[in-house]
Amino acid sequence: MESKRIIPCLDVKDGRVVKGTKFVNLKDAGDPVEIAKYYSAQGADEIALLDIAASTENRKTMLDVVARAAQVIEVPLVVGGGISEVGDFYALFEAGADKASINSAAVKNKKLLAESAKKFGSSRVILAVDAKKNADGRYTVYINGGAVDTGIDALEWALEGERLGAGEILLTSIDADGTKDGYDIELTRLISEAVRIPVIASGGCGALEHFSEVFEKTAATAALAATLFHFKELSIPQVKKHLLASGINVRL
Repeated sequence: MESKRIIPCLDVKDGRVVKGTKFVNLKDAGDPVEIAKYYSAQGADEIALLDIAASTENRKTMLDVVARAAQVIEVPLVVGGGISEVGDFYALFEAGADKASINSAAVKNKKLLAESAKKFGSSRVILAVDAKKNADGRYTVYINGGAVDTGIDALEWALEGERLGAGEILLTSIDADGTKDGYDIELTRLISEAVRIPVIASGGCGALEHFSEVFEKTAATAALAATLFHFKELSIPQVKKHLLASGINVRL
């Protein structure tokens, strides 16, 4: 049985890790390099570093932060934000990223997703999907840090992203983000059971039970969390021990 992955997420803005609720009301959580090093030592399976303001500020990802983080961790580094062309993938991988996550640019230019998957291999290209439930009960895709509703159906986009070559989907529920009320089980189940590629559940984790719940009730292969870890409410070893006790396979 494949091990489920636990991925701490570092949302970076102005060179600092921040965390908010539903993508707003951001609070400072520390230095990204030091935090990444700490999570690596704790046994994180991967570390996600997302430059959350790059797209809205129309700039590239902060490569210096990526390079410094890559030097001090011993687990795969996933980086997202500010990717708009194939050259950006080259730059990130040269800086030390193992995988690159693309969101806004993929929606605006589907060819970029296909070209990058072909050049670097699907395993290194993650499609990030930020989704929110609208008044009609439909989940749609948001871009530019959750600021723009594209009107695109989240399930249809996830399936298309898989066809275009994405090797994994980072699925974030904007409704659940930062609330600590638990992962959006409905959204995660909808996407993870429809695609054949791995899905990382993101947004809303607030307790140990939320980790086991998302693995027991959906086909997600990884769970991403930020607030709980950043503010030392839970540790990665605690989470993994809980999952093992719940009969869920994880790597210690």
